[in-house]
Amino acid sequence: MEIEKVNQGDKTILYVTGRVDTKTAPEFQKVIDETLDNKEIVLELDFKEVEYLSSAGLRAILYAQKKVNNIPNASLAIVQVNEDVMEIFNMTGFSDFLTIIAQ
Repeated sequence: MEIEKVNQGDKTILYVTGRVDTKTAPEFQKVIDETLDNKEIVLELDFKEVEYLSSAGLRAILYAQKKVNNIPNASLAIVQVNEDVMEIFNMTGFSDFLTIIAQ
């Protein structure tokens, strides 16, 4: 997994590439945590190049959403989600409470 961080004013985009699984989820969560750091920002996770998302990756996303919910004026969106990853979000019910924009 690789993560490229791009700041655009009050919006930060994390371009995620590869697999977000048991091995890489701790790093993914750490980058999200450092990015949010109780700041009022718009966080966008670009999943265009994510090929696999495990339950550990889902936990990291859930952690991010809970953290965003506790920061006034902060928001989280997952964009450019491919069909395979979108299916995971739908099957797990994550699509019911996350802001997800498919490809």
